Amino acid sequence: MLRGLTRFGQLYDAAVTRFGGRAQPGTARDALRLDVVDRTEVADDVVSLRLGGPSLPPWQPGCHLDLHLPSGLRRQYSLCGDPADPTYRIAVRAVGAGSREVQALNIGDQVQVRGPRNAFPFAGVGPVLFVAGGIGITPILPMVHAATRAGLDWRLVYCGRSTKAMPFLDELPIGRVDVRIGRGGPLLADAQPGGAVYCCGPASMLDQVRGEFSGRWLHFERFGPPPIVGGRPFTVELGRGGVSLDVPADRSALDVIRDFRPSVAYSCRQGFCGTCEVGGVRICVDRPSGDRLVLEEL
Repeated sequence: MLRGLTRFGQLYDAAVTRFGGRAQPGTARDALRLDVVDRTEVADDVVSLRLGGPSLPPWQPGCHLDLHLPSGLRRQYSLCGDPADPTYRIAVRAVGAGSREVQALNIGDQVQVRGPRNAFPFAGVGPVLFVAGGIGITPILPMVHAATRAGLDWRLVYCGRSTKAMPFLDELPIGRVDVRIGRGGPLLADAQPGGAVYCCGPASMLDQVRGEFSGRWLHFERFGPPPIVGGRPFTVELGRGGVSLDVPADRSALDVIRDFRPSVAYSCRQGFCGTCEVGGVRICVDRPSGDRLVLEEL
C-alpha cells in the first residue's frame, strides 16, 4: 500500500505541472480582489460567474476558490473553467444564504477570494471513470477536458433530476458521457480494473460509489461534512466568556459552538479550508484526546 501511495504521489507531481501549475492542498495565499466580468445562468438555479484580475495564480483541475463575502460568510467553489483562460470560472447553485449572496453579484462587482487551493487533485492517469451528480460536475468538468487533451481512456456518468438542472451539458464531449435522469442502476459499470474513479455529488451518491468500488484509486469530493463515526463526547471551554459546552459523540465542536454563538466563522466543515481554526484546532473536525478542549480565543 505504501508503495502504491508513493507511486501515486510521483504521478501527481508530474500531472500538476502538465495541467497548469501546483496549488497545494490547504495552501494559503494572499487575498485577491477580483472583478465579476461575466454572469450567466447555466441551469435551473445555477449561475456561472467569471472572475478577472491581474496576474491570477495558476491552477489545475480539482482546485477551488475561497470566497469572502461582504456579509462575512465564506464559501468554497470549484474552478470549472479552463486553466489556460485568463479568468476564473465558478458555478453556484442556490442552496443557502451564502450561495444566494454569490448569485446576487453582477458584472462590475468585486469579490475577495483566496486560492486557488486543491483538496481534490487529478492525477491525470487512465483509465478513468468520472461520476458527477448535479452541481458536482464543477470540479469534474476540467478533469474531463484534461483527460481528453491527454488522450486518456475515460468515461463520465452524469446524473441529475432533469437536463435543465444539469449545468454544462453542452460543454461535454460527445460519445463518452452517460447522462442519467435520476440515479437508477449501477454507477461504476464502466469502471475498469486498475483504473481510477473520481466522484463528486451528494452523500447518497458517494455511498453508492463506495459500495460498488473494487478498483485501485477512488477520489471523491463531498458537498457537505461527513457523518461523525466513533466520536467520543467532550466538553469545550470558551476562554473569553468562561463558558463550557457539552459536545455529544455525534456532533462537532463547531456545531455546538454555533448553537451558542452563531457568528463563529466557518466554511467547508471538512477540515481543509482553515476558516474555523482556533489556536491550531480546526473545530469542525478536531476532537481532543481527553474529555476537554479549551479555546482561549473564543
